[in-house]
Amino acid sequence: MNPGMLLKTGIIGTVVTALCCFTPVLVIVLGAVGLSAWTGYLDVVLLPALALFVALTVYAWVRRKPVQDCCEVNSDKGETS
Repeated sequence: MNPGMLLKTGIIGTVVTALCCFTPVLVIVLGAVGLSAWTGYLDVVLLPALALFVALTVYAWVRRKPVQDCCEVNSDKGETS
């Protein structure tokens, strides 16, 4: 995977997991579909998933290519931009 795709995946996963961790969205959804007995195990799944997605986001952020400086010397013409 390229770093851009990893970064998108990490950010989207972090937002979705954080939304499910810190709000009662997942508890309401599980209760609506009749799986409210699973709410006791949400912390076991969501907290490691959040840590994984945050680590993936940091890894992709570090790995992406740096933006070139605007004042670098143009190697073709020998001029500064």
